[in-house]
Amino acid sequence: MHNVSTHRQVHGVSDKHIDSRRWWRDAVIYQVYVRSFLDSTGDGIGDLAGVRTGLPYLKKLGVDGIWLSPFYPSPQHDHGYDVADYCDVDPVFGDLGEFDRLMAAAHRLGIRVLLDIVPNHCSSAHPWFREALASAPGSAARARFHFADGRGPGGDEPPNNWHAMFGGPAWTRVTDADGRPGQWYLHMFTPEQPDWNWRDPEVAAEFDRVLRFWLDRGVDGFRIDVAAGLYKHPELPDSPDPEADARTRDSVNPLAWNQPEVHDVWRHWRSVCEEYTAHDGRERLLVGEVSVPTAREHARYVRADELHQAFFFDLLGAPWDPDAFRKVIAEAMEDIAGTGSTVTWVLNNHDQVRTVTRYGGPATEGSGLGTARARAAALLMLALPGAAYVYQGEELGLPEVVDLPDEVLTDPIFRRTGSRARVRDGCRVPLPWSGQASPFGFTSGVEGARPWLPQPDWFAEHATDRALADTSSFWHLYRDGLHLRSVLPQLGEGTLHWLDTPPGVLGFVRGDGLVCAVNFGTASAPAPVPGTPLLASGPCPPGVLPGSTAAWWISGA
Repeated sequence: MHNVSTHRQVHGVSDKHIDSRRWWRDAVIYQVYVRSFLDSTGDGIGDLAGVRTGLPYLKKLGVDGIWLSPFYPSPQHDHGYDVADYCDVDPVFGDLGEFDRLMAAAHRLGIRVLLDIVPNHCSSAHPWFREALASAPGSAARARFHFADGRGPGGDEPPNNWHAMFGGPAWTRVTDADGRPGQWYLHMFTPEQPDWNWRDPEVAAEFDRVLRFWLDRGVDGFRIDVAAGLYKHPELPDSPDPEADARTRDSVNPLAWNQPEVHDVWRHWRSVCEEYTAHDGRERLLVGEVSVPTAREHARYVRADELHQAFFFDLLGAPWDPDAFRKVIAEAMEDIAGTGSTVTWVLNNHDQVRTVTRYGGPATEGSGLGTARARAAALLMLALPGAAYVYQGEELGLPEVVDLPDEVLTDPIFRRTGSRARVRDGCRVPLPWSGQASPFGFTSGVEGARPWLPQPDWFAEHATDRALADTSSFWHLYRDGLHLRSVLPQLGEGTLHWLDTPPGVLGFVRGDGLVCAVNFGTASAPAPVPGTPLLASGPCPPGVLPGSTAAWWISGA
């Protein structure tokens, strides 16, 4: 058992009043990886109608909003992060009519909807890039991208030494109309994802059009892919460590990322969102995927006139150690919350090894240690001041699928490098909803329908129907934690004060007496509060905090 009745007001506290203009500051957003959420057509690929069908499930879980992965027309070289048309829906996911129905259904349930927008690069199938390929060097069409002459005899070498994050050179040479080798174009991910040149004003104007297209359809905001990208060093010089991005799978090259001009883009986008807010009082959210070296640098992106939020990945990357967790939390609270924004906490997403496996080591069914730590980490994150994002399947305690055969892998990292290291397919396997065998209710009733990635047999242990029926499941832990966030004024936005705790234990106080403590060790420790916990990630007798366990108490209760 992990909860003390949370389906009522707690200690006489009624639901918190939420200022709709500031809803994002302590919201919990659920990331929907559309192609793996729920398939309504039987083609084995999740779609917008499937998301609409799953909305009551998400409402019951208690989330404030959803973030939809890209569903735009795309050749799917990087599962939609190679966008061919920013203002439409790929037929595999539905159409604009279905999108509108999804928006209406979500808003009826009080669920806000964020779209994933990809402004750093597009698809090589985008009409503007096709126009650039057909145009001459120095043309206006090529100025929208990074085209450059090669170095060396005949221009046979790339313009600089940068490597792409997904492996290999960051430059690809094109063939001119006469069949002769021509210029090179920049792509910081794959050759099918040419980088936009944001120094060209046409690019900024086009994204203004895109933002307004979706805002006019009622969206509540945008998750911005590669938000520290967009601008490159104007001279495109050689990097002292050209393979850093590929080695770390992160935005490390200081010449390609985090250029100062990018902040002007976010100031402008913020002003566009505020136009809409001024019209109807409903605040639209900009949340950035920002990967920068320090929390202080991160804080520059969430200044009052820039992004509302930026994912704080340091918590996700922290080792299971109380000192490491305390350090990254303290830095975030000092530097990010110091801007007037709130911290945006995240433990997992579609690019990372699932939490159960990351904390417990590789396993097909997840080790007991990894499961216990993941449950504790969830309660820790939900107790921190600010907002939180939950990746689909985390509420089911899904481990990483580590034994997918090579022939089914679709991640461009694998196609580019031939290596399974950091390949992301294992966290993207379609969700299990019901039953004892694949497709576990993921697809419609079409006979022989198979998910786009194979589901292992052990997914049956994590199916949604089973989780809802088991009050000790991951799902109920998340649901109870989210409910308490909605009724306890100590949780959500606010302050945090550290407690003196035994070695291996991290503890803090929120507001007027809500205590959260996590035992990072394996042996039991004294609890910081003597009474029975309000909520715990595992069995937790009064006065004791078992190993690999987190708990919440109301001090004095």
